[in-house]
Amino acid sequence: MSQPAFQFPDPQSTNTSPWTVAALTDYIKDALETDPALQRVWVTGEISNFSRASSGHLYFTLKDSRAALSCVMWRSTAARLTWQPSHGAAVLALGRIGVYAPQGRYQLYVEHLQPAGVGDLHARFEELRDRLRAEGLFDEERKRPLPPFPRTVGIVTSPQAAALRDVLNILGRRYPLVRVLLSPTLVQGEQAPAQIVAALQKLDARDDVDLILLVRGGGSLEDLWAFNDEGVARAVAACRHPVISGVGHETDFTIADFAADLRAPTPSAAAELAVPDQAELRRSIRTRQERLRAALAQRLDDARRAVEQQRRALRRLSPRARLDAHRQQVDDLTRRLEQALRHHLALRRAGLAGLEARLAALSPLATLERGYAIVRRAEDGAVVRSIAQVEPGDALTIRVYDGQFGATAETG
Repeated sequence: MSQPAFQFPDPQSTNTSPWTVAALTDYIKDALETDPALQRVWVTGEISNFSRASSGHLYFTLKDSRAALSCVMWRSTAARLTWQPSHGAAVLALGRIGVYAPQGRYQLYVEHLQPAGVGDLHARFEELRDRLRAEGLFDEERKRPLPPFPRTVGIVTSPQAAALRDVLNILGRRYPLVRVLLSPTLVQGEQAPAQIVAALQKLDARDDVDLILLVRGGGSLEDLWAFNDEGVARAVAACRHPVISGVGHETDFTIADFAADLRAPTPSAAAELAVPDQAELRRSIRTRQERLRAALAQRLDDARRAVEQQRRALRRLSPRARLDAHRQQVDDLTRRLEQALRHHLALRRAGLAGLEARLAALSPLATLERGYAIVRRAEDGAVVRSIAQVEPGDALTIRVYDGQFGATAETG
């Protein structure tokens, strides 16, 4: 609120200082727009002076026999209307009271507009919704998860509905593997609720159904009223199989939406929520394949490294390795033994040569070589050291350096 150039006068005061028009208007605007009772009001009346600006905003007056109320509906709100307001139409409007300061006019900023007579339906809607909510029929704990890959989807709708064609097109495009069962029913009129209940129960009784779609295109509150029936809501909640409701447009809500396991803003959206997208599945499969290949390659590399480490460890700990080491030690010891033996033999040979030299120096052969001889009796081989040992005629053997010969003893 803009601040005046002076202090607001107190209306109860006797001070007669005047208000400016702007200050008084701001005061009134502030009073009206901060009153909670005026921020959400239902107003019924007849449309007059209806006009649609080039901006798309709607301007009209609501009047009855005693008063008139200026109204504004912004373009974003007007775009959600499913019917065309016109001059003279009896309507029910929901909005907030505000003040348009440039003209000093209070007006209703309309957030919802519907034909007169719908107000009773709205009240019935809220009463049933609140009663079933209090009963626990809409509790999140009762909601069931949707199957990720349904094999059979049941559809409850009118065979002539455009919504059915949209749903079938989307199901076929996103997930051609799904099987579709249609349980036909009226979706509007007095006989529709009973038929909807029967169609739901017929599908729900089957064991080959994984998911049920309850769909209908957009319409007015009266057109969608069959889906605000208590029997329909209870039938939806009682289904064994999960139910997705896709009734009307995004801004439309029905009692069946609250009872369903999942509410979709439109029939097409219900079909998209019911099945996976084959294109996304293919991408996901390719991604998983690549991850699996990478994981397998990594596992194989890790396994190869582990096997190689184990192989090296086995080679270190293997008895073969010890045997090879022992064989090499045996070879080393053998070589050392051979070397020791050769050295020992060399030493022995050297010692033997020394002994041989000494023996040679002491050997009788050396004496014989100097001209001496050894005389033995041929009879007993006794060495003759004295003539007394020989008689004439005794046979003798004489050993000289290079051999021996016989002789006979004679008298001297």
